[in-house]
Amino acid sequence: MTRAKALIEPHGGEIVAEYFDAGQSRAVPWQRRPRANDLLQALKDPNRGFEAVVIGEPQRAFYGNQFGLVFPLFAHYGVPLWVPEIGGPIDPNNEAHDLIMSVFGGMSKGERNRVKIRVRAAMAAQAQVEGRFLGGRPPYGYRLIDLGPHPNPAKAADGRRLHGLALDEQVAPVVVRIFTEFLHGSGLFAIAEGLTRDGVPSPSAHDPARNSHRTGRAWSKGAVRAILTNPRYTGRQVWNRQRKDEVLLDVEDVSLGHTTKLRWNPQDKWIWSEQSVHPEIIETETFTHAQQLLAGRGRGPGDEKRPRTRRPYALRGALYCGVCNRKMQGHTVRNDAYYRCRYPQEYALANTIRHPANVFVREDIILPALDRWIARALAPPQLSDTLQAMAAAQASPSSDDLAVSQARRAIDESNTKLARYRAALDAGADPVVVTGWIAQAQAEKTTAERKLREARKEEERTLTREEISTMVETLGDVASALAEAEPAEKADLYRQLNLRLTYQPTTSTVRADMKISATYCGVMDRVRGGT
Repeated sequence: MTRAKALIEPHGGEIVAEYFDAGQSRAVPWQRRPRANDLLQALKDPNRGFEAVVIGEPQRAFYGNQFGLVFPLFAHYGVPLWVPEIGGPIDPNNEAHDLIMSVFGGMSKGERNRVKIRVRAAMAAQAQVEGRFLGGRPPYGYRLIDLGPHPNPAKAADGRRLHGLALDEQVAPVVVRIFTEFLHGSGLFAIAEGLTRDGVPSPSAHDPARNSHRTGRAWSKGAVRAILTNPRYTGRQVWNRQRKDEVLLDVEDVSLGHTTKLRWNPQDKWIWSEQSVHPEIIETETFTHAQQLLAGRGRGPGDEKRPRTRRPYALRGALYCGVCNRKMQGHTVRNDAYYRCRYPQEYALANTIRHPANVFVREDIILPALDRWIARALAPPQLSDTLQAMAAAQASPSSDDLAVSQARRAIDESNTKLARYRAALDAGADPVVVTGWIAQAQAEKTTAERKLREARKEEERTLTREEISTMVETLGDVASALAEAEPAEKADLYRQLNLRLTYQPTTSTVRADMKISATYCGVMDRVRGGT
C-alpha cells in the first residue's frame, strides 16, 4: 500500500477502493481469487468508481504467465495499470514494459518454489531430528497435549505453542485389540464387526466434535485399515506420508491453473524420527508384521488407489441414500450412469441401521422428473405458489439453527471443563495430566467456535417476497437451460440451486429439496429403481 501511494500521490491520485486476497496463493489465477475476480468484473462497469489500478508489488500479484492473461482485459476496457517498477502506467505497446512484467512473473514463481523447498526441508529436519509434532489431528488412541511456548520467538510472541501426543487411556487398548486380532487372522470387516457388536465407539463417535459429518454408528473397514497402517503407534513421529501435487484443473483450458491433490508417498519417502517421541502403543516388530500381512493380501499402507472420475455425473454430491443418509456414489454400467450406496460392504452390520446390500438407482430415471419439477416450480404460472412456499419456509427452524445451538452447547461444555480442570490444578493435581486435559478441552472449544462462525455465515436475513421473486426469476433462466445442458453443465446448475436429493429404496421415490438463499422448497416424485 505504501509503494502504491508513493507512486500515485505525486500525480494527484488517491486510493478509492482496495482489492486484497488475504490467504490466497499467488499461483491461483485471478479468475479464481475472490477479490481479484471482483476487480476483473469491476473493469466491465463504466461506473466502476475508479480511473486506474495501481499494484504496489507486481511479484505478489502476478505469477508465471498471469500478467499476459490479465493485462489484455485492462487494455480492452481502457483502465491503466500502474506499477512502481515502470514508474507509471504500463504501455500495452511497449515491449520493454511487457518484458519487465514477464520477468516479475518468473521471479514470483521462482520465489514460491524456493520457499516451498526451504519449508519442506525444515519440516523434514524437525520431524527426523527433533521428532516434533507438525500439526493435524491426533491418531485414534492419542490426544494432544501442550508442550509449552513455540521455540521460534516470533511465533511464541503470537501465542503459538508446541503440541505433542499423549496416550488416550480410554481407546488406546482398542488399538492394541485391532492389531492383536489382525495378527491372529481376523479380517478387516470381522474386526469392525466385533468392535461394533461390543459397543466400542468408532473414531468418529469417540471424537464427534471433529467428525460432525459422520454418523459414528459403526466401525468401517477403512477405519480399521487406517489404524493398522499408521506407523506413529510405534512411538516415533512419521512425516511425509502424503504429498500435495498440483494438477491442471482443466487440461483443455490451462489458464484456469492448477488444483492441489493429496497423494500417498511410497514408504521409502517417509521421514521417521530418530528416537521415540511419544508413548508407544504397538511394538515396532508387531507393526512391521502387520504390514507384511497387509501386503500379502494385496493392500498395504497408502496402497489404496481411487481412479479419477472420468465420466461427469450430473447428480454428483447431490444424491443421498435415504437409509443411511450418506452420499451415493456414481457408477457406470454398460455406459449408463447409476448411483449406489454399499453401506454394508464398508461398515459393520452390527449397527442400528437395517441397510440393503446394495442401494442403486439410474441417473436417467431421475433427471427428467427433476428437470420438469424445477421448470414447473420456477415457471410464471407456478411462481406465486413457489414464492409463498419459500417465504413460509424462512419462518421454520432450519439445519443452520440446529448447527448454531450445537456449537454453542459444545462451547459451554468446553468452558465448564476448562473451569473444572483449572480448579483441579489450583487444588494440587498433577500439572502434566491436567495440562493435557486443558489442551484437549481448548481444542474442542476452538473447533466449536469455528463451527459457530461457519454456521453464522450460513444464516441469512429474512428476504421479502419481492427479493425472492427477483431471485427466482433469475433462476428461471437456469431452469430453461437444463433441457439442453450437458451432464457437467447440469451438475454446475444443480449446485447453483443447492439441490439435495434423497432416494428411498423401499418406495422407489426421490425427494428433491432446493435451497435458494435461506429458503427451501421440496417435492416427492416417484422413480423406477431397485435395491
